[in-house]
Amino acid sequence: MSIHRAAVAWEWDGADFPGRRYSRVHSLAFDGGLTVPGSPSPRIVPAPLSRADALDPEAAFTASLSACHMLWFLDLAAGAGFTVTSYRDEAEGVLARIGPGRMAMTRVTLRPTIAFAAPPPDADAIAALHTAAHERCFIANSVKTEVVVGTPARAVPI
Repeated sequence: MSIHRAAVAWEWDGADFPGRRYSRVHSLAFDGGLTVPGSPSPRIVPAPLSRADALDPEAAFTASLSACHMLWFLDLAAGAGFTVTSYRDEAEGVLARIGPGRMAMTRVTLRPTIAFAAPPPDADAIAALHTAAHERCFIANSVKTEVVVGTPARAVPI
């Protein structure tokens, strides 16, 4: 077991709070000293009450799933004797209505592009590595959101 902490801090900007015209911009501080600006997505809360250049919870959720999957994929590939030279993922999370007044991240699609040193694994081996990475991913095991590996998920020989 391990403990992971994050601190979220927000302060009222003096704007019309009862009228919901206050800024939602906040900060997120993580173990190790990293602090990043946080905000709701401007697609949900329009500027200037949000910031497009800040981390929103839905993007953070998507990134957490993507990063966890990648870390397991790298570990499993190394254990199988393959050398990964680069891994890039253009993950996409879908926020959808699940009932009256209720929204959820219902699907996250991972689209990794992976390069291997020669000899690269074949498509079946890559699929098996993705399946095993998904099964071991702590974040995927913690949520009920559908997580899929979509295209491009292919070996790119270098």
